Amino acid sequence: MKLKKFLHLFLLFLLFLFLSCEKGSQTSKENLLKVKVVKVVDGDTVILENGERLRYAGIDTPEIHTPTNNPQPFALSAFELNKKLTEGKILYFEPSLRERDKYGRLLGELYFENGTSVSEILVKEGLAFVCFYPGSAKYYQKYLPLQKEAIKKRKGIFSLLEKEPKNLIYIGNEKSRRFHHPDCKEAKKIKRKVYFKSIESALLNGYCPSRECIELIFSF
Repeated sequence: MKLKKFLHLFLLFLLFLFLSCEKGSQTSKENLLKVKVVKVVDGDTVILENGERLRYAGIDTPEIHTPTNNPQPFALSAFELNKKLTEGKILYFEPSLRERDKYGRLLGELYFENGTSVSEILVKEGLAFVCFYPGSAKYYQKYLPLQKEAIKKRKGIFSLLEKEPKNLIYIGNEKSRRFHHPDCKEAKKIKRKVYFKSIESALLNGYCPSRECIELIFSF
């Protein structure tokens, strides 16, 4: 009888811990700032009503504006989805631990009433890479599993993985967690190198494409 009572109390304790963890993992709107998005710049940057530029932390979307004036693959799709989700709407802003990037833009995340984030949707649709940035480890860990699922389903930009060339060794930077095309000049400057036999392997290991040579990586 005592054992039965003990097991009952133990199960209740486990349930309490589970519910506490679930509650702690959710983003509470009470601690967030209401903001209005007045303009979308690209897939991962918006302008707020107060004039501040907000850059989503923990992700990177393909660039619309490039030196060749040709948008990178799926850049326009990321921009259009971001615009549909946020422009003219009031959302909840959560600042990143690192408040601003080197360009002076706010860093953080935007959430809807239901607790879903804009970045979460972009990653699920295969329109954003999950990238490690100082102060954004929370988002990095949260979105990596979503990216793996998008890769598995070949969503968005990950549909291009079916066409990637064979016998190429990609070079990763262990410090920045970025990977480069072997012909990218930036790859030669890396001190702590990691090697990947495919783009998919690099992505699944938590590395994202280097901005300096993303066009080379997806040039097939």
